[in-house]
Amino acid sequence: MINAKKIEEIAKQVTDAIPPGVKSVANEIEEKTKTVIQRKLSELDVVTREEFDVQTQVLIKTREKITALEAAVVALEQRLAAVENKSTAE
Repeated sequence: MINAKKIEEIAKQVTDAIPPGVKSVANEIEEKTKTVIQRKLSELDVVTREEFDVQTQVLIKTREKITALEAAVVALEQRLAAVENKSTAE
């Protein structure tokens, strides 16, 4: 099994061995890449995770209300049918 501490030590040694100029270029490339990706993602027609989660909760509540309304309609239809049956029986 690989020791996580040993991997961290090796990674630190490799990082320490990289010349400072290369580190700054790598950091600059990373920042520019992040900027480009963020800009391109913002151009897409997508929603954030937070917006998606909010809409999911709204949909759940809406479905619950529809189920309750469907049950109320069935109950009203049954009452109406009972009243109509009573009227025709008289």
